Amino acid sequence: MSINSKEAILAAARQSAQAHGYGGLNFRDLAEEVGIKAASIYHHFPSKADLGAAVARRYWEDTMGDLDAMLMETSDPVGCLRRYPQIFRRSLESGNRLCLCSFMSAEYDDLPDPVKKEVQAFADVNVAWLSKVLSAAGVVGPEESEQRARAIFSAVAGAQLMARSRADISLFDALIESYRVVGLLLA
Repeated sequence: MSINSKEAILAAARQSAQAHGYGGLNFRDLAEEVGIKAASIYHHFPSKADLGAAVARRYWEDTMGDLDAMLMETSDPVGCLRRYPQIFRRSLESGNRLCLCSFMSAEYDDLPDPVKKEVQAFADVNVAWLSKVLSAAGVVGPEESEQRARAIFSAVAGAQLMARSRADISLFDALIESYRVVGLLLA
């Protein structure tokens, strides 16, 4: 099994988990989608927990890369804060999917420990990035930045959840705009 097969499995698992959560990861379905035998998946991922942890880890690593790239594109932390909700909007634009780690967070009690760890890392990465950028923008002081970052992360993830439940991306946009109006997000 090649590295390309492993990447194809991870990509298919990501799409499945964003639509159906951890509970929706099924080796047979993934193998059919990738065009391999189900047993072949075990060469890279000995268990569903290993696959779930790998896909969640890749998801937060990709998100961290996107956030870091946003900062590298501009030296304007305020502009980065304004663009932050777009990270979550992209999932909705892709077949009304949900943030993979948000979906898995809802399944938290049923997740194996390695998957829980990676799901928590996603939230930690977002909160740390937001905290750093909030401080750099002078929106809040360093002592208040983590609390504000958690509020922003939770609000944006919640807006995505509401929009997905209605298959209405305009609801996401309206909620983000309302957060700007009340001052949670920068206008």
